[in-house]
Amino acid sequence: MDTLPHERQIKDYEKMISQLKKQSSAKHTLWSESELHRLEKKLQVLKKKVYSELSPWERVTISRHPQRPHSSDYIKNMCEDFHELFGDRAFGDDHAVIGGLATIQGEKVVIIGQEKGNDTESRLYRNFGMVHPEGFRKALRLMKLAEKFKLPVVSLIDTPGAYPGLSAEERGQGLVIAQNLYEMYQIETPIIVVVIGEGCSGGALAMAIGDVVGMLEHAYYSVISPEGCASILWKDAQKNAEAATTLKLNSENLIDLNIVDTIIKEPLGGAHHDPQFTYSEVQKFIFEELKRLKTLSSDMLPELRYCKFRKIGKVAPKHGDKIDNARTYKNSSSK
Repeated sequence: MDTLPHERQIKDYEKMISQLKKQSSAKHTLWSESELHRLEKKLQVLKKKVYSELSPWERVTISRHPQRPHSSDYIKNMCEDFHELFGDRAFGDDHAVIGGLATIQGEKVVIIGQEKGNDTESRLYRNFGMVHPEGFRKALRLMKLAEKFKLPVVSLIDTPGAYPGLSAEERGQGLVIAQNLYEMYQIETPIIVVVIGEGCSGGALAMAIGDVVGMLEHAYYSVISPEGCASILWKDAQKNAEAATTLKLNSENLIDLNIVDTIIKEPLGGAHHDPQFTYSEVQKFIFEELKRLKTLSSDMLPELRYCKFRKIGKVAPKHGDKIDNARTYKNSSSK
């Protein structure tokens, strides 16, 4: 497993304990069980300390970890069955978007996800999760299909941004993103959005207009990547850590700004440390929201969705005025 910079001290400690256990064989007991147990307790304390003091940039690196679960992993582990659908009926099939009909805990849904790939070959095939215009049209086509058959939509967000190449611009990348934003507000079926990794720029937002937006604890959601922001503001991409802090892109910042509704708990250190726990938490969030949204009439959903996004952000008070930004929200990490 790839070691992130902030995890090196932990990995060194784990390696030391492993070596000490090997040295303490049945014939040569150099370290007693109580001493090894004490060292393991210190390791747990170290982990909690390191992971409780993560900077915004360090959490961005967690969201990009090579072993972090991707959309295809969630679909495989959350859905009892999945029938993939292809193409946008206009140009072709974008491999950066995976979607189709599925069942989650007995509930029939249309699930759509942005897929990055897991190795060199699959990353090239998936274009590193950077969606082309046909990918956004494919996602919208599946949402319209869900609306026709009265099925809820689950949208998994994980992209560094829409593909910025010439071929995408030639096929109307900006227009397609704008059309998705416009159309998703009007779809008369529940839409549940989960930011599972990177949620960057219009490439994320074009598939993230939903009735409820959940976000994994160490995912990030931003108008631009930290590197892109640093390049624009300071003409220096190396100031990515400063940019990550300035952008307020972590889950607790976005809860406070009404951009996301729920923080979904991750295992200590990130989803890649215990993927099964993460799948379970995301599945629980989706199922609970499905039950709630099914109680609302389909014609109410577009208006409520529109109002939800109109409330995003805060208004700075005039000098001397007071403003109460407190908001009640469901936070699974507090359970």
